Amino acid sequence: MRPFARKALGLLPPCATTGIGSLPHTQAELALQCSLQHDVPFLPQLPTGHPAELMIPAALEGFPGVSFDNDGTCFVDPRVWERQKGPFGQRLEEALNAKAYSAFEPSADACRSFRAFMGEIEQRQLPFAKVQIAGPATVRWVARTSSGRLLQDVPDMDQQVFHMLMAKSLALVSAVRHAGATAILYLDEPGLYALDKSDMKHVLMLQELKVLIAAVQQSGALVGLHCCGNTDWAAIMELGLDILSVDARLSFDAVVKERAAFSRFVASGATLSLGIVPTDIDAAYKPEALFDAVEASLRTTLPAGFGGSSWLANMLLTPACGLAMRSMAETERILEAVQAAQRHFRRAVA
Repeated sequence: MRPFARKALGLLPPCATTGIGSLPHTQAELALQCSLQHDVPFLPQLPTGHPAELMIPAALEGFPGVSFDNDGTCFVDPRVWERQKGPFGQRLEEALNAKAYSAFEPSADACRSFRAFMGEIEQRQLPFAKVQIAGPATVRWVARTSSGRLLQDVPDMDQQVFHMLMAKSLALVSAVRHAGATAILYLDEPGLYALDKSDMKHVLMLQELKVLIAAVQQSGALVGLHCCGNTDWAAIMELGLDILSVDARLSFDAVVKERAAFSRFVASGATLSLGIVPTDIDAAYKPEALFDAVEASLRTTLPAGFGGSSWLANMLLTPACGLAMRSMAETERILEAVQAAQRHFRRAVA
């Protein structure tokens, strides 16, 4: 059964542009201007000189005993967590049961542009807005306890992190809904490159990820997943996503080679978000050649009744990854290249 909100994908402009999330700006106002130039504005995350906005620290903000260094490496002190896990767990449970998530919205420290972004969405009466958060696989496989254990190896802590990420995801989409727009939430999951279905913990994680996706969809939002490396794409396409975000040059062919899973994904009404412009500024890039390669792959892969060009018009276009590590000048060139790619794609599918 298709999630009800998936019908909203048909309301997006052809080859709609958005961003992955992070930008190199240090001023929220300039970052917002950049975001609002896209068909689907995205919540800017600004970690330059401010590690609290890096992916894992932002996702774990507020978790008992958490700390992080300037590189964004997160640790949880088990002693602090043990003392505070009871009251924290109760607040989590109350928020999830009451569907009252505002306490789990990002603070001004974890996302300096959050309030201003929601204000712009409401004031401009925009139909869509994209938000993002580090996904549960990446957070739980990257963050560690202060003694060096992975969070997934401490079951009670691991489950509390998962439930907190669900509350935070629902808080983000609830804020967008209250601003009057349809939310598109991307779960940022670069850690899925390590997915191993022979590991039962990974199998369980996939089931939990499916639960999270369904919960966010039931709130009326569209759910995407971004992975900038390769992974078990067949398993990911079976999660019930609305949007799968991939690096077009690195992963598009690998995705469509999973013919059975990709056919089911397409038939469900879901779509792809193509990281169409490399964030490696030295990479050779020609939108015409990339479009031709994508269209040719679709023609040979899509099930009968789906035209390659027409289905491609339903895709979103983005940079291949976040832009926080790029300079301002490089970011401008990359975003201009996304716009140029969109113009070419739109002409080709018209």
